[in-house]
Amino acid sequence: MAKYAFFLGCIAPLRYPGLEKSTRVVCEKLGIELVDLEDAGCCPAPGVIRAFSRDTWLASAARNLALAEKQGLPIVTICNGCYGSLFEAAHELNHHPEVLARANKYLKEIGMEYKGTTKVHHLAEVMYRVVGVEAIKAKVTNPVDYKIATFYGCHFLKPSEIKELEDPENPHMLDDLVEATGAVSVPRKQKTLCCGAGGGVRAAFGDVAKEFTKTNLENMQASGAQFIVDVCPFCHLQFDSSQKDLGFNIPVIHLSQLFGIAMGMDEKELGLSAHIVPVKL
Repeated sequence: MAKYAFFLGCIAPLRYPGLEKSTRVVCEKLGIELVDLEDAGCCPAPGVIRAFSRDTWLASAARNLALAEKQGLPIVTICNGCYGSLFEAAHELNHHPEVLARANKYLKEIGMEYKGTTKVHHLAEVMYRVVGVEAIKAKVTNPVDYKIATFYGCHFLKPSEIKELEDPENPHMLDDLVEATGAVSVPRKQKTLCCGAGGGVRAAFGDVAKEFTKTNLENMQASGAQFIVDVCPFCHLQFDSSQKDLGFNIPVIHLSQLFGIAMGMDEKELGLSAHIVPVKL
C-alpha cells in the first residue's frame, strides 16, 4: 500500500471540506494510506511570500517538509499551489546544500531541522503514475457519462523542466483520469490558460482575474461541457465564486469528487452543499 503524508493546504478545509472527505474515501478504496501531517502550516503561497522574501518562503516550506521527513513519508497534496510551492522548495533545498543550510538556520530557532529528503507529489500524479488508469476503472461502481472540461491550472505541470510530468502545452494526464470514470473530456480552446486567481491577482486585481476566468468559461461553454473538473482548490474557488457575476452556471468539482461520484459517494459526503454553483448529479 502506498503511504503519504497528507498536506491539506488552506482552502479545502476552510471552504470546501468535501474535497478532503472525497480524497480520503477515494484513496482508501484505491489502496493509498493518507497520514495526517500534524502541525503543518501554510505551504506557503510562492506568488505572495516568495515575492517578498525568498528565505522566508524556503524556511516556511522547509518546516512542512521536515514534518513529513520526521514521519518518513513523501507528501501528497490536492492543491496545485501547495504542490508548486512545496515541490519547488524541496527541489532547491534537496539539491543545494547552501540553501538547505540557510533554511535550517531559521528552523533551529524553533528546535527543528530539515535534512533534505522529502519528496512532494500531487494527488493526480499519484493516481496516474502509482495507481494507474486501469486500476481506477476497476473501482468504478457508478460510471458517469458527463461531458467535462478538464482544468489543469498553472502549477500542476509547471515548471516542467523540474516536474517532468508531461508536455505542459498539450497535457493528457487529467483527461485520462477523468475518462476512467466513464466521462468524456471535451476538447476546447486555450486549455492550459490560467484561471486568473494565482500570484495574488485575485486579491489585488479582481477584475483582471475575472477576465481570465470569463475567457475560460466561454471556451468551456462553447465545448459543451457540463462540469468543470479541477485539481486545485484555489482554481475551484475562482470558478465557483465568479460565475454568478459573469453570467455562467457550470458546476465545478475537484478530481477527487468526480472519483467519489464514480465510486458511489453521496452528495452529503461529497460536500456539494458548500459549492456556490449548484452541482446536480
